[in-house]
Amino acid sequence: MSYTLEQLAADCRAILVADPGRGGREKLCGLIARACADPDFVSAYLGDTVPARQILYEDGELGFCIVGHVDRQSRQSRPHDHGPTWAIYGQAEGETVMADWLPVDWPDGPVPGKARRLRAYTLTPGTAHLYNEGDVHSPRHEGLTRLLRVEGCNLENIYSNWYDPI
Repeated sequence: MSYTLEQLAADCRAILVADPGRGGREKLCGLIARACADPDFVSAYLGDTVPARQILYEDGELGFCIVGHVDRQSRQSRPHDHGPTWAIYGQAEGETVMADWLPVDWPDGPVPGKARRLRAYTLTPGTAHLYNEGDVHSPRHEGLTRLLRVEGCNLENIYSNWYDPI
């Protein structure tokens, strides 16, 4: 039997109620990886009609969101964090090269900070990676990718810090 969005949301909720910190979030990575490795889940929730960003579930009490991302073109993001919240990126199709960055100069309002690249690694289908508050990262992918992301809160409503590479 394949994993459903309803099961994923309930499992995420149960884990975050028991442990909203790093330990709980690490457990969520396993759930996201499981969903991303399930072809029926990917077909049902990350299919061809999903736009670049679509909220699939938003928890009214805890505030976390499950978001589908289907990018049809190559894309590279500048180094950034997710402000006061966290996010887990799960790769369902294609590959995303992620880079981790060390801030060396903090942003000042609309003026981006500066950051030095620490390492790069590739997210492949069926993998998931946690970015805690303040973790500076940048994704890059070529062509079609399907991602499942769990956000600590809806990222449409928060201010991310941006950085220029040095």
